[in-house]
Amino acid sequence: MAKSTGKSLVIVESPAKARTISKFLGGRYQVEASIGHVRDLPEGKKDVPDKFRDEPWAYLGVNVDEGFEPLYIVPTDKKKQVSKLKAALKEADSLYLATDEDREGEAISWHLHEILKPKVPVHRLVFHEITKEAITSALEHTRQIDQGLVRAQETRRILDRLYGFDMSQLLWRKVGSGTSAGRVQSVAVRLIVQRERERIAFVKATYWDIDAVFQTASNESLPATLTSYDGKRVPAGKDFDPDTGKPTKKNLLLLDEQQTNALAERLRNSQFTVSKVEVKPFSERPRAPFTTSTLQQEANRKLGFGAKRTMTAAQKLYENGYITYMRTDSTTLSKEAISSARSLVGSVYGKDYLHPEVRVYKGKVKNAQEAHEAIRPAGTTFRTPESIRGELGPDEFKLYDLIWKRTVACQMADAKKQRISVSIEGGGATFTATGTSILFEGFLRAYVEGSDNPEAELADKERLLPNVRQDESLDAKSMDPKSHTTQPPARYTEASLTRTLEEKGIGRPSTFASIIGTITDERRNYIFKKGNALVPSWRAFSVTRLMEEHFGTLVDYQFTADMEDFLDSISRNEGGAEEYLRRFYFGEDAKPADHTEADHNVALKPRLEKKLEEIDPRVTARFLIGKPSEGEHREEVFVRVGKYGPFLEQGERKAPIPEGMPPDELDLARAIELLDAGQVEDEPLGTHPETGKPIFVKVGRFGPYLQLGEPDDPEKRNQSLLKGMAVEDLTLEMACKLLQLPRTLGNFPDNDKPIQAFDGRYGPYVKCEKETRSLPDGVSPLEVTLDEAIKLLREPKRRGRAAPKEPIKVFEKKSPVTDGEVKVLDGRYGPYVTDGDTNASLPKGTDPKELSFEAAIDLLAERAAKGGSKKKKKKKATKKKATKKKAAKKKSAKKKTTKKKGVKKKA
Repeated sequence: MAKSTGKSLVIVESPAKARTISKFLGGRYQVEASIGHVRDLPEGKKDVPDKFRDEPWAYLGVNVDEGFEPLYIVPTDKKKQVSKLKAALKEADSLYLATDEDREGEAISWHLHEILKPKVPVHRLVFHEITKEAITSALEHTRQIDQGLVRAQETRRILDRLYGFDMSQLLWRKVGSGTSAGRVQSVAVRLIVQRERERIAFVKATYWDIDAVFQTASNESLPATLTSYDGKRVPAGKDFDPDTGKPTKKNLLLLDEQQTNALAERLRNSQFTVSKVEVKPFSERPRAPFTTSTLQQEANRKLGFGAKRTMTAAQKLYENGYITYMRTDSTTLSKEAISSARSLVGSVYGKDYLHPEVRVYKGKVKNAQEAHEAIRPAGTTFRTPESIRGELGPDEFKLYDLIWKRTVACQMADAKKQRISVSIEGGGATFTATGTSILFEGFLRAYVEGSDNPEAELADKERLLPNVRQDESLDAKSMDPKSHTTQPPARYTEASLTRTLEEKGIGRPSTFASIIGTITDERRNYIFKKGNALVPSWRAFSVTRLMEEHFGTLVDYQFTADMEDFLDSISRNEGGAEEYLRRFYFGEDAKPADHTEADHNVALKPRLEKKLEEIDPRVTARFLIGKPSEGEHREEVFVRVGKYGPFLEQGERKAPIPEGMPPDELDLARAIELLDAGQVEDEPLGTHPETGKPIFVKVGRFGPYLQLGEPDDPEKRNQSLLKGMAVEDLTLEMACKLLQLPRTLGNFPDNDKPIQAFDGRYGPYVKCEKETRSLPDGVSPLEVTLDEAIKLLREPKRRGRAAPKEPIKVFEKKSPVTDGEVKVLDGRYGPYVTDGDTNASLPKGTDPKELSFEAAIDLLAERAAKGGSKKKKKKKATKKKATKKKAAKKKSAKKKTTKKKGVKKKA
């Protein structure tokens, strides 16, 4: 047995957090990292221990027949770290579990306790920020592991596994591979699909008004808009029905272009007078300090950060002691934080900008998992952003700056503004000019919140009007008729989706980043981005329809919110997990009257078995676009979601839908165009002079291409068009040239081997044996000459694996995990850091030469915790060695039948 060192072992999640805490604890403590979760449910049946592999529930990793008992295993990539922690514990006098203070952190502490089986005193160490004061206070106020939080996390994990695994298997069979379902994921996709449906159903309306510019007596310009004429009000966008495009109110002035031009002409010569000037003062108060959700929203609006990018930067700021814990629903600030913020207001902006009383923000904290203070700069004295700029990466600095300003602004004085409205009358018409002026900036001096609606944000900005008085005469300088078209509801952005999920009580702020990451994963092909907007694919439409029609409860917004509330009640020791899971998964014949959650009698398992036979994928994957009323083809037009992507179908006619086309842009007229274009493919462009085969122009999922030979010709071949080529400009001569690719230009004098010109995935290039060189911009593979190719091939290769480049940076210290060399390399997709076992890309904007060793280790640990980007190891076993290895495995297998190692079933 190892001899005690008299030290206490402190375990946190990440190396960065371990380093920061070590600064405050001193030599009596040894701080180590678990690097995330150390135990979890098996990823699949292959990870299940042999003893349980033949059980019917093995694929779930949850024994649904015995009280929904979870089966926990230590993942292979965590075994080395667990061994390291066990060795450290043998030399310790006490153990402090200092994982995060939310449910996930509590669960990690519990799993560590179960695995390490400590024989020394154990303390749960929790803190909201990583500062000396906070750590010292936490050491004086340790507690036991909160079993309520642990049960809540475990129930959530089991519920997500039951929902996700079984529903995903059905989707794979009925929709296609790569599809998946999830308790919050499926509801989030439904929200985005529902918004696209609203956009598809939206009927545009056009209305006209007049923009005028008047000249005051002091020769200042006063812009105004026509609001009424002859007693009739000019409509606005809100006055039209989005489903019909018709006005919703009577007695509106509905003008067409001709009528508006005629009215503008009449009004140009009219006399105008100011009929009314209204000045309304108002105040604007600062928003509350950041919660997880509002931080994600604001970082998306102001910085363009996705939820994942925001949380990655926030995690680094927290672990390195710059901000308080970043997973919170609370808007409360501690007394020390309020004091620091108010002190900064006085010193930085002046006493006039300080609110006379302490501002207190109250938010509804429904769940016990979240921290009880808002996100703010750490410590009792907030460090200014500029004072730590050199210590932070680009993303961390921008986010810290945002958090600092928002926190300070929350204790500042109200902004004093006034809204001015000027009515101008003449010729039977009324024009209105509106403006906003700021009388006192107040908190706006430090912080202005962003908006999801650019028009609303514009309306909030200061717009100054010239001084005019009632009855003042004005001259009309210009009268410009202007048309307006009503706009469909805006698509969700990451910010607005996060806000909606939070408002509906779906999911938790700490999970929003992973949810958005899941639904935008290219492998699932559910959601893609158009600018900042989230656009659903037709596959998302298909999955959502299947869920709505056959598993409506599971994607019902209120049901999902109620489920979240029940999971929260478990953390407060108010709910029974096993009975809830049983009714959710197996169901029961009658709903008991004494259960408040009786409506959650979903009976998922039997329902899935029944629906497997009922669901017809041809129905759920078919969407009506419309039926033409004229033309040769009068059949209904459908979108069908096929195995290889969506396509159009009209009777026997079919055509692919261009990649990246949003569903709301595919109306009947556009669908007919695509179908007609698709039929042109049946007519050959001409006949190839050498082979005698027809040449067809086809349109595929990734754009137009050429096909040499009939569709049933086993020797037919395809050739993509070059970048920038248009189908309408394609001639038979050009098609024949394209089909020559790859072109043989001649032999390379240096080795007498042929040189060929290609058009590849990453652009045109020339090749001689294994040597390749990209063609310069403007040089076509159809026109490049032998001399040009020889010159290119003789130039040194700029990128590629054939000539490994020198590392950008090599660190002196070795990796604490692999004991290997840590270095920064220049890869195909940018710089990355490696320890010989794990690779991790550098964040955008990071200078690879300035990367510190600590930051490099953090990146590698973060990547390893996600179980990704492991370098493949070469196999170098001879036949003799392979036989020995096989024999050894058999021997090992016998041992495993009597003794399981690294596998722990929940006690």
